[in-house]
Amino acid sequence: MQLKCIAIDDEPLALTLIQTYVSRVPALNLVQTFEDAVSGVEFLRRNPVDLLFVDINMPDITGIELVRSLEQKPMVIFITAYKNFAFEGFELEAMDYLLKPVDFSRFSKAVDKSIDYYQYKHGIKTTPPGESLYVYSEYRMVKISLADIEYIESMEDYIKIHLPEGKPILTLMPLKKVLEKLPADQFKRIHRSYIVAVNKIRSIQNRKAYLNNNVQLPISDSYADFIKEWAKR
Repeated sequence: MQLKCIAIDDEPLALTLIQTYVSRVPALNLVQTFEDAVSGVEFLRRNPVDLLFVDINMPDITGIELVRSLEQKPMVIFITAYKNFAFEGFELEAMDYLLKPVDFSRFSKAVDKSIDYYQYKHGIKTTPPGESLYVYSEYRMVKISLADIEYIESMEDYIKIHLPEGKPILTLMPLKKVLEKLPADQFKRIHRSYIVAVNKIRSIQNRKAYLNNNVQLPISDSYADFIKEWAKR
């Protein structure tokens, strides 16, 4: 399997570096490079690709504007020379953001994530199905092991995915949508604001689910049948 990709950057040296890095990754096929965004857009409209490397700061149009203009959007890895730039690209669901000068280890990490997501999206299974959840958080794609999810909390338009360690992962997604992405036998909705990993429940008492980490989650009347279902396990 090879991913077709192109690179767009108004700096020739940056393009040369991307070409060198891509040549070291057998799973990538760099079909074209462009030093101006307009030519790159014209190519993309006639020749869909799987992955796009694009500079954010270019003189004619920005990389973000370029991606917004595409009807069929490939996976995107943005490249920027600035640490503090406006993250308008959030809704574009970028795979990653690379800071210039890009080092190969950071490049490889972004590419591996893109390959992994491509395989997931197209049903190319390199690992057993149903082991991971992919969400966009902090302006990039994040892969979460289902085994690590303890519970998911609704924050209106956002959700918080609670894990054993570190801060929760925050992503723009309704609770109903994330539930559709999860195995029905492993995750259950128990409240309008909560989804719980069934195997993380230690006990249920007084309409509350007590998790292994001592978190208490309410079980609403609408989902009371879950109590009987859980007791049969």
